[in-house]
Amino acid sequence: MANTKSAKAKVREIRNKTLINKSVKNRYRTYIKKVEQLIENKDAKEAKSALSLAESEIMSAVSKNILHKNTASRKISRLAGKIKSLK
Repeated sequence: MANTKSAKAKVREIRNKTLINKSVKNRYRTYIKKVEQLIENKDAKEAKSALSLAESEIMSAVSKNILHKNTASRKISRLAGKIKSLK
């Protein structure tokens, strides 16, 4: 456990940042799940519109340094490929 005043403050800061990061990660994962569910239901039109929302959420996580840019691009690309294969 932290002993100094600054170390205790850093522990509090890390705890708060972790909660924020978890909420952002949970948010973009939810959008991805919505797209995947629409793909399972073979609803290409709705999945395409849901993908655009998911893409903005994923890129928002990238801008907050929660997700790496290449990882985000890979996720978006794979979802787009699944939607394209529906047609």
